[in-house]
Amino acid sequence: MIEIPEAQTLASQLRQTLTGKRIIDVVAASSPHGFAWYFGDPAGYADLLQGRIVTGAAAYGGRPEIWAEDIRLCFGDGVNLRFFAPGDKRPGKHQLLVTFDDESAICATVQMYGGMWAFPDGLNDDPYYLVGKEKPSVLTDEFDRAYFLSLLDPKTARMSAKAFLATQQRIPGLGNGVFQDIAWRAGIHPKRKMTTLSPEELDNLYSTVKSGIAEMAARGGRSTENDLFGNPGGYQVVMSRRTENTACPRCGTVIRRMAYLGGNVYVCDTCQKME
Repeated sequence: MIEIPEAQTLASQLRQTLTGKRIIDVVAASSPHGFAWYFGDPAGYADLLQGRIVTGAAAYGGRPEIWAEDIRLCFGDGVNLRFFAPGDKRPGKHQLLVTFDDESAICATVQMYGGMWAFPDGLNDDPYYLVGKEKPSVLTDEFDRAYFLSLLDPKTARMSAKAFLATQQRIPGLGNGVFQDIAWRAGIHPKRKMTTLSPEELDNLYSTVKSGIAEMAARGGRSTENDLFGNPGGYQVVMSRRTENTACPRCGTVIRRMAYLGGNVYVCDTCQKME
């Protein structure tokens, strides 16, 4: 799933690879998928995008976005996005294929769910999109200790660490995947209530969120996810389904999995205590 580190990596790669290219062909929704989402009617994507020149790319929370003059093409967290050089064989099935004037292309496919939204700049009123643009990114100076602590109020303070950090886009782009290593690095159990954290633990959690996500982004995303060229990220994930039942690298305790808040969490019971 695309989260902050992967969105940053993809946006950088899209910017470097596509800027200056003209879009000559767009095929949307050729392979029907019940959980592939579009902005309006995907049949109109060709008219919207063809002839436009890519002028840049950016990331908002966990969503990379291509700028095609005054049109935006944004991708959600469940999209598998790949670049194909001229002459490369493209997948037979896809949810979006955009071809450029040098015969290179990007292809978006969806397995479980994912969104590919093409729209004139300023017209997307989706709340998840808007909150990603409006709230400060973890990777900026605006996301400082004071801002992090301002997210705690009488309601959120009663939440668990996972609910606080990884739900409701409180921190856009920080989802269940990135959360796993953040919680482990901070020594906090996913179910631990925020009200039980001491000031020192809150400071450590803030610092871990900042430094952990910055490291993941600097290394090109997590090793469990692939970049625009199909390469896994360089940040080696400690807590994931791939490391379940292996030894915690810090203490040697076996990493276990448990279901919590609609997904799996991976925990070292020695490093991440409830108290």
